[in-house]
Amino acid sequence: MSPVNEEVSIKVGDTIPEGTFKYVPYTNELADNTACGVPQEYKTSEWKGKKIVVVSVPGAFTPTCHQEHLPGFIKNFDTFRQKGVDAVVFLAANDPFVMSAWGRVEGLADKIIYASDPNARWSSELGLAKDLTGAGFGIRTQRYALIVDDLKVTFIATESGLGLENSSAEKILAHL
Repeated sequence: MSPVNEEVSIKVGDTIPEGTFKYVPYTNELADNTACGVPQEYKTSEWKGKKIVVVSVPGAFTPTCHQEHLPGFIKNFDTFRQKGVDAVVFLAANDPFVMSAWGRVEGLADKIIYASDPNARWSSELGLAKDLTGAGFGIRTQRYALIVDDLKVTFIATESGLGLENSSAEKILAHL
């Protein structure tokens, strides 16, 4: 049975399911790109009492994700903070070392959390995973964004095509 749901199962007003991601916290040792860091667990339970923007992409270093999606969040990071966002979390099914490298290459590696959703497990629970095995990529996280406030979903944006219509930084900012 595929872990990919046919439709979005999480709705505005729902409490997010518990989830555990992997990420490499930024340290100064990572700045010169010769160190790899040590992956750690990052749990959704850490979002209790916080406002979190979750942005999920099919893959780090992929054209739309790398060239269009992430840059808007980097450019507008301070505005997200001014609007009360405690953390911006970028998710992909890539391993935590790739996510860490992506963050360091793109900037704000010490501010945005670049986390791995292993095998798109958490995204699958939300009904937001995508089966790209036909293209050789396996099960991936779909392109989506959530605003989560004290573990409750207050906004969901999904994308059906290759571009950004609903989940860009500017669209998310308009809902904060």
